[in-house]
Amino acid sequence: MLNPEKHWNTIASHYNQEIFDVFASDKKKILTKLLKKYRNPKATAIDFGCGNGKAFPLLTPLFKELIAIDISEELLNQAKATKSKKISFIHQDLAKPAVNLPLVDFIFSCNVIMLPDAEKNNQMLRNISQLLKPGGSSLIIVPSTESILFSGWRLIDWYKKEGVQPKDIEASELSYFKGSKSEIIQGIFFIDNVATKHYSREELEVLLTQVNLTTISIQKIEYDWITEFDSPPGWMKEPLPWDWLVECKKVLGD
Repeated sequence: MLNPEKHWNTIASHYNQEIFDVFASDKKKILTKLLKKYRNPKATAIDFGCGNGKAFPLLTPLFKELIAIDISEELLNQAKATKSKKISFIHQDLAKPAVNLPLVDFIFSCNVIMLPDAEKNNQMLRNISQLLKPGGSSLIIVPSTESILFSGWRLIDWYKKEGVQPKDIEASELSYFKGSKSEIIQGIFFIDNVATKHYSREELEVLLTQVNLTTISIQKIEYDWITEFDSPPGWMKEPLPWDWLVECKKVLGD
């Protein structure tokens, strides 16, 4: 099995086709609206797991400086094509303790903290907390446990409307849920056969408290059903599938 850096370096050449685009798919553009709340032309921000720089057009107009960090040198090379004087680049494994990195006013992280290894995810959350100045803020996007369970229920409902009972649905149609009971309880579901951590709202509140981050809000970034199913039926409307958009703040004095 490839190590994480080799994995992302391998994906880099087809990253835009392989990786779900939150920015393009955000149906109500809630992310764009919330990011503008943190506009500060005197502040420094971090794009925590920047990939090939999809967030740069949203982030660079809002801050004086942007530090782009990623585990993949190949993705960082793509991101450097932006050629903005505001952006500096750091090659680092975000799941290892943050060292020799500057403290900043704001951190953005989009679907990075979703490894099947709980300790690595917790370390990334600790890193975000440690890199924020006291009173600094972060927006963190992560996959939703509630959403993937709802999508599974929707799929079964769709089959039932076509006369197929749940027990007769092919296992491949429910491959998200092929993990063990303990994996499912821990929010590990399989996206394109890759074990991916999902979070419940309450779990996020607990985890953030443990790293001295105060939850300001947890909102849905909603997507069309086409992001979950090929050719979803016309009657499948709201509620829509979603990721969690977590708005949090560094506890003063920590």
